[in-house]
Formats: sequence, C-alpha cells, structure tokens
Amino acid sequence: MKVSEFTFDLPEELIAQDPLKDRSSSRLLTLDKHTGEIGHDIFKNITSYLKKGDCLVLNNTRVIPARLIGAKENTGGKVEVLLLKRKQDNMWETLVKPGKKARPGARISFGDGLLVGEVIEVLEEGNRLIRFEYEGIFEEVLDQLGQMPLPPYITHQLQDKERYQTVYAKHNGSAAAPTAGLHFTKELLRQIQDMGVKIAYVTLHVGLGTFRPVKVENVLDHHMHTEFYQIEEKDAKIINDTKAAGGRIISVGTTSTRTLESVADDTGMVKSGSGWTDIFIYPGYEFKVIDGLITNFHLPESTLLMLVSALAGREHILHAYHMAVEERYRFFSFGDAMFIY
Repeated sequence: MKVSEFTFDLPEELIAQDPLKDRSSSRLLTLDKHTGEIGHDIFKNITSYLKKGDCLVLNNTRVIPARLIGAKENTGGKVEVLLLKRKQDNMWETLVKPGKKARPGARISFGDGLLVGEVIEVLEEGNRLIRFEYEGIFEEVLDQLGQMPLPPYITHQLQDKERYQTVYAKHNGSAAAPTAGLHFTKELLRQIQDMGVKIAYVTLHVGLGTFRPVKVENVLDHHMHTEFYQIEEKDAKIINDTKAAGGRIISVGTTSTRTLESVADDTGMVKSGSGWTDIFIYPGYEFKVIDGLITNFHLPESTLLMLVSALAGREHILHAYHMAVEERYRFFSFGDAMFIY
C-alpha cells in the first residue's frame, strides 16, 4: 500500500487560518461508510444524525502553551523550544530551533530568567532533553510565558488561546488540540445529552507527531509516535454498556478513536487504565469499538487520512474530499467537520 494512494489536490486558500466566532456554525459533510452517500449540513444539526442510546466519546485533553521563545544565556541568540513530552517533573523532551544552538550544556533563558532550561542530551530524531529551573508552579510559569503551538500550516496569530481548546478540555498535556471537538459548544453538548445520548471521556495527550509527514513510500514502513492515554472506569463502563445495549459508539476525533482501539480487547470491550499507544490504523484494520466518527478534513498523505480511509474505504473518502474541495469546505484544524456513520 503506497502513501501516494492517499493524496488529493487541495487549494491553499481552503486551509482555515482562523476559527469561526461560533464553534457550532462550521459546515458538516456527512458520509455513509457503507454506500458512500454524501450529505451537506451545519454542525449544530449533528443532533439529527445521533440517536437515543448512542454514546459520544470525547478526548478531554487540554493543550498547554508549549511554544517558548528564549535566548541563549551566553550569546543572547534567539531559540524556540517546543515542549513535546514530560519525562519527569522538570525534564521535558523538546524540539529546539535552531538545533545547532542546543548542544548539551547550553542554557536558555525565557522571560528574563523566569524560566531557564538546560540541554541535558540529544535524543533520537534530533529532539532535546531539557531540564527546567523556575520558582513556583511550572504550569503557571508556562501560562505566563508560553504560546499555543499552532500547526505549521496556520500562519495567523491566535487572538484567544481558548479557541484552540475544546469546551470540555480538562487534563493538561497536549502539544496540539483534538480538533474535531472544537465544533462543540456547552449548549450543544447539553442538547445531545437531553436526547438520551450518553457522553464518555477518554484522555489522549496529542503529540506533534500528529503533524509529522509520512516520509516512507510504503505505508507499512511508517512508525507512529507514542502518546499517553488514560480512561477512567466509569467511562469504560458507559462505553461497554452502550455496546451491550446495541447502541452506536461515535468517536469524536482520531485521537479518541486511537485510544478506544488501543484499550479494547478482541470482543470490543474497553478496559480502563493508562499507558502509551503507537497504534497505526490504515485500510485493512478491523475496528473493534467505534461505529461512527466525527472528524475534521486532514492533510493529503497523512496517517489521519489513512485512519478515516480504514473506516469508510479509501474510494469513499477520496470522493468525499473531492466534493469538499468543490464545495469550498474549510480544511484542517480550524476547518469544517465530517461525520462518518
């Protein structure tokens, strides 16, 4: 299976640079995964496609302002540090630009010394392990100094940090938002629950690997980055009870999907717990848990496009994407939504 089989032409002007004022006013493309039938709607009407007894699964991770701009202590040279994974309390795996300024022993000052990082070692793929020194609580210092780590294809500055968070974001730890959830408002979620649709939460801290291009020719040669997940017992029970009663499990986003498929046994029963997953879902994968998926429109040749193709079939997905381009849908993180059912 070649990576080039998952490509499509996307005009640059369709990449959404700014979020809409009203989250739920995004457009919604609906796709029947069995027939390939396509429909067009507005996201707030997602209620028309959900049924009493369904369960919606949301990823309640919270994006941290993980982009830090600092200066080397001895030269004053500008350095950008992106926090990727917390290793221990004050130790983080990071991505540093320019890397040549971040050799072991280099010290970088942020906010006139409010936060200081020392490069401890160079890791695989050129990432750096940095130990941070600061007074007080790290999260508060980060909130003061850090910027939201927007994807590389978004060039506009984000005016409101909260627009890159879901309204139900709870657990700090992501370097990127689970963007399918950005379309929900608190009112819409209440409306969905009032219909008799259950809501369950999982946590998967999204890494920047989500934007990493696939650099191999053969899909099977690609190795996924690892991400931390957690699922509480009460949420696992809601999902398992829904399945037992014949209800549909509708995953909000590829991150919720990867979490559910990582923690399920062969019968589709979801187990509570936490750990790291590097699950890679591409066509041929047999889904154990999910029946439907709410998602955004993804990059050509990306692992996310492969995941949705595994659920709905590559031909159905590429046809839907062709239609989305023709109909001028907005793409990627701040773009429109798709419901595969």
